[in-house]
Amino acid sequence: MLDQLESVLRYVADELAGWRARAVKAEAELKEGGARSGGAVAKSDPETRGRVADLEQENRTLRQRVDAARGRVHDLLSRLTFLEEQARQAGGNGGVGGAAGATAAGGTGGATSSGSGGGGGTGGSR
Repeated sequence: MLDQLESVLRYVADELAGWRARAVKAEAELKEGGARSGGAVAKSDPETRGRVADLEQENRTLRQRVDAARGRVHDLLSRLTFLEEQARQAGGNGGVGGAAGATAAGGTGGATSSGSGGGGGTGGSR
């Protein structure tokens, strides 16, 4: 479970780094293009304005996806932490309290994600 979480975190971090690099490159190209053409042509060009609007919408969508992924990772981390604690407790007292631990999972399963969608939040309700 921890390996899966680390894998998801690496993937999300790589995706975010890639999108940031693209954004920085696009901003640099936009500044360079504006300086070359005096800025007035680029601002009045309908094709350029349309492309910028499309890129801004794509950026918003990607930010939402990254936020949703971040929330799911947070939920997984909360669940993993809970399960590790339950395993430690079960190991320390001979496994007593397994049913109570499953019941308690509903209240601590990571439902604190900021409305990121997906992931749920019921912990050990399976």
